[in-house]
Amino acid sequence: MKPLLLGDYVTAPTRGALAATPYGGLDAYDLADFLARWPHLHRQALAALGEHRIHPSAFIHPQAIIGDDVIIGPGVKVWEFSTVRKGSVLCAGAQIGFNCEVTAAVVGEDSVLGHRIGLNRTIIGRHAHLSAGVTVAAINMTDDMRTPDRDVIIRMETGIYRTGTPQFGAVIGDHVQTGNSISLGPGLAVGRYCQINSGVTLAVRTVPDHSAVTAPHTAQAHIHSRRVRV
Repeated sequence: MKPLLLGDYVTAPTRGALAATPYGGLDAYDLADFLARWPHLHRQALAALGEHRIHPSAFIHPQAIIGDDVIIGPGVKVWEFSTVRKGSVLCAGAQIGFNCEVTAAVVGEDSVLGHRIGLNRTIIGRHAHLSAGVTVAAINMTDDMRTPDRDVIIRMETGIYRTGTPQFGAVIGDHVQTGNSISLGPGLAVGRYCQINSGVTLAVRTVPDHSAVTAPHTAQAHIHSRRVRV
């Protein structure tokens, strides 16, 4: 299996104490290797930062919720009714807008999440901008969604890439921009400087750098019956 190098998509943090933790070497990892090591690497980063896991220059709205193991860098802003939980990292200058949910995700330096963004098990590069109503799903459909049992894959030009985990959303590269009402993942890698237009649903593939992704016109939508298990 050909590696999927994170450095081909995202830039590791360079500002603040986070750069001296394992996250400073984020771009050197193969994706599957990083996902396997992520919990351990996060614990190492927490130990290195100690009482300084939340930088004093960060702004956290009183009506935001921050998990006990979340790392927040300098100049970060988290606005009202947003929740950042479970092993997430907000790199320097990141902005989390109104009513977002960020779970087990890395948000790169100076990236912006607009309103009502949902991220799960996702890595975002620097200077990305996700507009309102973007969801990144991290598990495949299964009979019992509480216990995902199928590893997430990514279809690459060279064949199938296996992430080795049933929980992975997306890698979203540096300088990616999105419109609104977008559903991404599981199993997606979006290259640098891509634009994803409103209404797109995209998963299980890679998108080359400098691509524009558009959705079919609503008049082209197809409705069909589906088999229901009883």
